[in-house]
Amino acid sequence: MRRGAAALWGTLGVLAVILLWEAYKFLGPAEGVVVGADGSTGSGVMILPRTNDRAMPHVWDMVARLFQSTSGGDTPPLIVPVVTAALTTLGIAAVGWLIGVLVGTLFGLMMQRWKLVEWGILPWIVVSQTVPLIAFAPVVNSLGLQIDRGGFPWPQWLSVAVISSYLAFFPVAVGVLRGLDAPDRIHEDLMRTYAAGYWQTLLHLRLPAAVPHLLPALRLAAANAVVGAVVAEVSIGMRGGIGRMLIQLAGQASSDPAAPWGPTFGTIALGLVAAGSVALLGLALKNYRRGEATA
Repeated sequence: MRRGAAALWGTLGVLAVILLWEAYKFLGPAEGVVVGADGSTGSGVMILPRTNDRAMPHVWDMVARLFQSTSGGDTPPLIVPVVTAALTTLGIAAVGWLIGVLVGTLFGLMMQRWKLVEWGILPWIVVSQTVPLIAFAPVVNSLGLQIDRGGFPWPQWLSVAVISSYLAFFPVAVGVLRGLDAPDRIHEDLMRTYAAGYWQTLLHLRLPAAVPHLLPALRLAAANAVVGAVVAEVSIGMRGGIGRMLIQLAGQASSDPAAPWGPTFGTIALGLVAAGSVALLGLALKNYRRGEATA
């Protein structure tokens, strides 16, 4: 019943967004609302978006566009390249997620083991997430090109995966740290009475207690990995992924306004698939999920 209620609320949320979109398109001004317009230049600040078909197509037009020819002629329906590009980005994001999980877990273990490391590293981990990804991505790509020239093959997709892991490791590091610190003091004292060492306590007490904190962190990391991969593809201009496709179709929005929404829907689906895949891991750990934290 709980899963059914969650699915119902999720469906109602999607329907509410569609209804709000169509309601604003029906009631809103066709050319938007601009304040502070200069009479000579006509410039100003737009506070409400336009609702004409070029700026705001109907939802059913967006969906119908997915099953129409990509660029006319005998080209396949738009949904075909969208799915292909989405799978490419999903594979890269999965690699970035794995790297982020390994790095985040390592940081979390070190911070929980030594408080001095936590005091020294945790502030920098938090600050690292304030660096604009769109500026960080070209730096990573440039470093990868230098490595490639040095004789070690460094494909462009690996740069995207590293950038993706940059967003993914943060929630994992924090989730591991909080999860490993979750056991009650009485349980830690019990392990000491059994003469259990650090690794035994970690395996039999801290890791099981960390599951309710770790699973939401892994889901959040999966969604972050997708966002990082898409932004990285846009920033460094990697072809084949859905990020590049978003930019290409956005340039054609004036003549084909429904087309850019195809890869947009594909990106949303990527995030759902990534988070849902991690949720499957929770099925195998259901006995340890009491009091699971929310992400």
